[in-house]
Amino acid sequence: MLDIIIESRQAEIAPGFAVKRILPYQLRRMVGPFIFMDHGGPVNIPAATVNKLDVLPHPHIGLSTVSYLFSGNVTHRDSLGVEQVIKPGEVNWMTAGKGIAHSERFEDPAMLNGGELEMIQTWVALPEKDEESNPTFDNYKPEQLPVFTDTGIWMRLIAGDAYGLKSNVKTHSPLFYVHVILDQGVRFGLPTGHSERGAYIVRGSVEVNGVIYTAGKLMVFTKGVDPVIIAKEHTTLMMLGGEHLGDRYIWWNFVSSRKERIEQAKEDWKQGRIDLPPMDNEEYVPLPESKGKPAGGPPPNALS
Repeated sequence: MLDIIIESRQAEIAPGFAVKRILPYQLRRMVGPFIFMDHGGPVNIPAATVNKLDVLPHPHIGLSTVSYLFSGNVTHRDSLGVEQVIKPGEVNWMTAGKGIAHSERFEDPAMLNGGELEMIQTWVALPEKDEESNPTFDNYKPEQLPVFTDTGIWMRLIAGDAYGLKSNVKTHSPLFYVHVILDQGVRFGLPTGHSERGAYIVRGSVEVNGVIYTAGKLMVFTKGVDPVIIAKEHTTLMMLGGEHLGDRYIWWNFVSSRKERIEQAKEDWKQGRIDLPPMDNEEYVPLPESKGKPAGGPPPNALS
């Protein structure tokens, strides 16, 4: 039934703010096109420390970042000139393509006064034909996203297609990404039509084939199986997957099908050839000093 169970690795990126790193994982680097997954919070951030969570301008290539908040607000600025306050339930899909820089800052008054923050960020690798596409950013409001409800089930389709629903969020390859809330005792199945499928337990617990799995675990299912997921308590899942794109190299915030392209991106950032956000260009994250090769190198920054 299950190819692997990935246990999230916890790190504190600022005082009082824990991040769970799920992907990439040494034994399973991707699920469909998803190559990175972080779960930040939930946490009430002291007002005195909230600015320490700010992510300064930094670059990406070869991927789309997907930010999805359960609570709190984050202000996004990028080198396209986009400034967007990201709110809970929205989908914020930034495609880096050939190169983009962006920042994420905590400037909302509620956050500055100790508000709660919880978010999931994923990276979706791009097909080879789209790796050098022009960068884009799109914000989708909750009312633009398909929602399904049934007895004990609430589900929002963030992107792709699943369970007979189709999202209008623009993607570059076949995938699905779903926010699911289940009441205790509800039985639930995986979406069909996708070769790679996983379910991350945000909170609660589920039973699969007689085994109970708890929060912080990503269950990656065997291709072609149709297991029944039973909620053992009130449970929140993020279900994701799609079609595999082929192997990808990852180093810092760069993803590519070619090692040499990552080396070029390193040099482009060092030489200032990737523009900074025009409304946030006073500081930036320098290239990490590392001799690690692509597929190794520094771990991706949380919330990057």
